[in-house]
Amino acid sequence: MAKLDDKVAVITGASSGIGAATAEALATEGCAVVVAARREERLDDLVGRINDDGVKALSVSCDVTDEEQAHDLIQRAKDEFGRVDILVNNAGVMQLSKVSKGLSDEWRAMFEVNVLGLLYATDAAIEVMKEQGSGHLVNISSLASRGTRPGLGVYSGTKMAVNGISESLRQELLEDNIRVTMVEPGAVETELPDHITDEEARQGLSSLLEQLDPLQAEDIANAIVYVVTQPKRVSINEILIRPSQQPN
Repeated sequence: MAKLDDKVAVITGASSGIGAATAEALATEGCAVVVAARREERLDDLVGRINDDGVKALSVSCDVTDEEQAHDLIQRAKDEFGRVDILVNNAGVMQLSKVSKGLSDEWRAMFEVNVLGLLYATDAAIEVMKEQGSGHLVNISSLASRGTRPGLGVYSGTKMAVNGISESLRQELLEDNIRVTMVEPGAVETELPDHITDEEARQGLSSLLEQLDPLQAEDIANAIVYVVTQPKRVSINEILIRPSQQPN
């Protein structure tokens, strides 16, 4: 018997990278998955791969910055599979630049996706999890939540917010049997750097990645599987994962 048979997970930002890898890793453990993102064709490919392996999967086109869409995502999962055991809040954007450059549209986008999008989906999931008497919220934060540097400030701010929200939720939901985990990856080889429009910031990140053997999306997915397959008595609240050579 697989570790997550009869469980249902919702993963946001699942069209690529950590989200897609997490969906496949959870499905390997028998978990039905609901994958959400804006790029429907990628979701359909992912669902096809998972279904071919004999696990139930559903794709939902969703922009998590739209509160109604985020709530509908959780409702679709409940309607299709009867419950929501795991929510992986993975959707995120990383648009690095120095604050003095005034890229306010990018600041707004990061807070809308990284913070408000997480809250919208979480709000709906908590209601379902309370009804069923259990659940697990997994919030993808970042090493940038532990400290910052020039060009990283606003992104760091969003991830510091994720950590604060996660710890508050952990305490709020203790009596509801809902566990909360924040996962803080260091440098990961994903599409996130493609969001960066500021050339100075893009070059700085590229230089860092060239010096490292960066983490792969599967590394983070494996950590998430570890977290959500622990006995009910075990609550892993925080996991920090760096490439072996990443200094800070």
